[in-house]
Amino acid sequence: MTPLRIALSDAAARFAFSDTARLDAELLMAHALGLDRSAMLLDMDRPVPPAFAALVERRAAREPVAYITGTRGFWTIDLSVGPGVLIPRPDSETLLVAAAAHFAARAPATVLDLGTGPGTLLLAALDEWPARGLGVDRSAAALGYAVRNAATLGMAGRAAFVAGDWGGAIDGTFDLVLANPPYIGTGEALPDEVRGHEPAAALFAGEDGLDDYRILARQLPRLIAPGGCAAVEIGHRQAAAVGALFAAQGLSSVVHRDLGDRDRCLLVTVPPQG
Repeated sequence: MTPLRIALSDAAARFAFSDTARLDAELLMAHALGLDRSAMLLDMDRPVPPAFAALVERRAAREPVAYITGTRGFWTIDLSVGPGVLIPRPDSETLLVAAAAHFAARAPATVLDLGTGPGTLLLAALDEWPARGLGVDRSAAALGYAVRNAATLGMAGRAAFVAGDWGGAIDGTFDLVLANPPYIGTGEALPDEVRGHEPAAALFAGEDGLDDYRILARQLPRLIAPGGCAAVEIGHRQAAAVGALFAAQGLSSVVHRDLGDRDRCLLVTVPPQG
């Protein structure tokens, strides 16, 4: 019988292409065992489950761990994910940190998530605040995951989802607008597991990666309620370019950095008139 520790080490060695090789192996082992990773690490005297080998092969072929396990943790929630949806990234939590700083002791009552994917930012916001929200996405696959995630998290009564192209068909204003648009230039290099598996429509935004920001810049002024804000994710070299697009539409923006100290979010507000 191969000890669990040896199986994990062998798997991590095969995942040398990953920056989180050991973590990947542990997540897959826990999934194969039907356990939480923490529970697995507390008891390593277990036999290696037969299902683990197939999971290792899938990961070695560059399939994302989140697609293999079907779940991804984000902020304070766990989300079901799979092919056809963008996998939530820890960097995107910067948007919630920035929004929390803006609202301080008060809470947004209404939230709009443009490009919601599997409900990532909207459902995280609704777990943070007693708000109601709307998620918009062009992808039927993504919206299917979002609806299921809202139900699993007990938020179906506070979260609604609609198909749409950003905020084009949205009528009304929201205290908090969240958006993680595509921002990769079409010629930029990406890891095989991203380019080969995640949806291109959620990644690429024209040659300069700014196409969707140009749309959002025109829409945000009418979507942000008085005293509210928008938290918009950006590529770490895009703050100046995206900030200029927003400024041209009369919006003010402040850069927030992620845990890696890279520009990651623009906190956008509408300056008071007069």
